[in-house]
Amino acid sequence: MTNHQVEFTEGELLEDDPFAEPLVAAGVRCHGGFDHDGTYRSPRMANRGRAIEAWQAGHAEQFATPLLDLPLDTWPGHYPNVAQAKLLIAEGFPGPVVSTLTRIGTVEGFGAMLRHSVVPDLQRCFAEDIRGTAMAHLDGGLYEAHARDEAGFEDEGGHKQMWFAARDVAFERPVTEDETAVMLQRMGIGLGAGGGGAPGPPARLLPDDVDGDLEVLIEGMVRLLLIEISAFHAFAWAEEVLDDGDLVAGEGEAARLVSYIRQDETPHVQYLRTTLSEMRDRTFVGQSGRRHAGADLVGRIWERALADSLGERRQQNLRVARGEIAHALDGHPRAADLLAELDSLGTRAGTAAA
Repeated sequence: MTNHQVEFTEGELLEDDPFAEPLVAAGVRCHGGFDHDGTYRSPRMANRGRAIEAWQAGHAEQFATPLLDLPLDTWPGHYPNVAQAKLLIAEGFPGPVVSTLTRIGTVEGFGAMLRHSVVPDLQRCFAEDIRGTAMAHLDGGLYEAHARDEAGFEDEGGHKQMWFAARDVAFERPVTEDETAVMLQRMGIGLGAGGGGAPGPPARLLPDDVDGDLEVLIEGMVRLLLIEISAFHAFAWAEEVLDDGDLVAGEGEAARLVSYIRQDETPHVQYLRTTLSEMRDRTFVGQSGRRHAGADLVGRIWERALADSLGERRQQNLRVARGEIAHALDGHPRAADLLAELDSLGTRAGTAAA
């Protein structure tokens, strides 16, 4: 087995590197900071990065199988695309881009709920030893670190505040709190901690003797991983749009904030890939004592979540984005011409490859 440290306390997984200077975004102290040479350092990475690398090495030695992965090009690009977003801004309709940045920041804030995830006795659920694995650290620092990264913690802002700061820098504080509430309601996003109106858990896929909390845990991790991977399209889109000094304010500061968020998200993808791969390659033990191949059980959940992400969930997001464009152009005498020009710059929302 690997000679690297594989057991970590929660405190170690939450520990920051020393920063020479904190990150302050639009007047808000956020997590992370900068080295003496100005290089951005992500939060809570004094030990988390090397922990994930050690767990991945241990998994490779024990199972000799690749980690679960999904190429970014599995997902279509962002809608509206860069050219479409820039056209809207240039024509005096930044609202759809503002809405997108607001929606992303709001959803990031729901990440605070990760710390309340129910993690069953995982050793009881698997035949093989789980010591020294990522899965053994889910409720021992990994979920808490992820929650803090997304929603902030105490007096430090996280990705929620950083997305809002990027929006406010680029578009010079374009919306009030009241306007934000109306915008989110229009997009079908509640402001409660759980997102309001969120659908209940999907129907069970695993055998009845498999711990129900374990199935919910895996389902949540798979869906979260798919969101995290696909979000890299949004990062690239936002960085390019917000770096255009002819269209937005801030001299590139908003784009830099998004690049910091992108860097922070990398350990999220890696620990989720690692944990799901550890479960896939082990043997599940049901409450009846019956054993089940992990590849089969995790695979069932993976395939359903992937189909949903590329199917109905994708179409729902496209409908929301198109709705924001229609709302912005509503009543404008050139609305039809602008929509036609917009569609000429990329596949129209609502079609399979938008």
